[in-house]
Amino acid sequence: MKLTRKTGLRSLAVGAIAVSSALVLTACGSDNNSGSSSPSGGSSNAAASIKCGSKANLLASGSTAQKNAMDVWVKNYMQACSGTQINYKPTGSGAGVTEFLQGSTAFAGSDSALKADEVTKSKAVCKGGQGIDLPMVGGPIAVGYNLPGVDNLVLDAPTLAKIFNSQIVKWDDPAIKKLNPNAKLPSTSIQAFHRSDESGTTDNFTKYLKGAAASDWPYSGGKAWQAKNGQSAPQSSGVAAQVKQTAGAIGYFELSYATASNIPTVKIDTGASAPVAATSDAASKMIADAKVVGTGNDLALKLNYATKADGAYPITLVTYEIACDKGNKPDTLDATKAFLNYIASDDGQKGLSSQGYAPLPAEIATKVRSEISSLS
Repeated sequence: MKLTRKTGLRSLAVGAIAVSSALVLTACGSDNNSGSSSPSGGSSNAAASIKCGSKANLLASGSTAQKNAMDVWVKNYMQACSGTQINYKPTGSGAGVTEFLQGSTAFAGSDSALKADEVTKSKAVCKGGQGIDLPMVGGPIAVGYNLPGVDNLVLDAPTLAKIFNSQIVKWDDPAIKKLNPNAKLPSTSIQAFHRSDESGTTDNFTKYLKGAAASDWPYSGGKAWQAKNGQSAPQSSGVAAQVKQTAGAIGYFELSYATASNIPTVKIDTGASAPVAATSDAASKMIADAKVVGTGNDLALKLNYATKADGAYPITLVTYEIACDKGNKPDTLDATKAFLNYIASDDGQKGLSSQGYAPLPAEIATKVRSEISSLS
């Protein structure tokens, strides 16, 4: 089925998405600067289905949100395609884009689509072409909190915006009470933690605040935190650690950190029939409601942060693989296309839900594969 640009991507069969008890979506900063390891995951069946490209040494870097998926993809591909070495370094979205624009890598992983000035810069690397965004994997950003005695906390976008903009400073604020009429909210001061480093997680979290509560979030957004006051910590692991040990704390990070540290997470009141928890299934429903806003070969997505669709979790990120549409280096082009085509394939995508990721809707995955085949 042909994908119509700027129409909802509603064809995802979300029933197959399982919520893992050990979610592995990791931080969108440089929590781990080592290259991809060879995890115990992967299967010979997956390796047998891969169509190999020419032998090459592929260097890539960027988003750590996709690191665990990338580890499995790299293992499977290298198992099937001897002679090809793939080294993906999870340096963070910003660093990955920078290295790509310097011509140091075959592709980059980023939790934010390229900005206009970055597309312009990419033309110097992509001779005769430019960098394009290829959505590959998604997942929820959880809002974790530390408030003993309070379970099933519900917040909405305006309240979250005011909390992280230091306009709501006590847990027994009337706005929070209204959303949680049966909770025994203490007068504890709110300690709101944000990322101290530039991060795709911050970019996506603030896009949600801007998109769903614009009047309460007067900032343009981006990878760097812009609001005043509040507390900060490096990487998602640092934010999660501070929330875990600080009474009255609240912070945002990939769901795996909340799961690993038993940090309770906020349910979001979107105006749907019931507040929505952060799960892979709910993130997939959010992605299915996205629109393609990229032009030409670019498949940048615009998420509907103000969605009221039942079961759609609104604070969701999408990780893109960024590559040249034209002007790729000849010695790595064939291998790059083969590897990207594998990870966008049904076999590459079907294992994501068991890791806690949100696979692409079938409609957009088909479009991604078409764009990969046209890389030159």
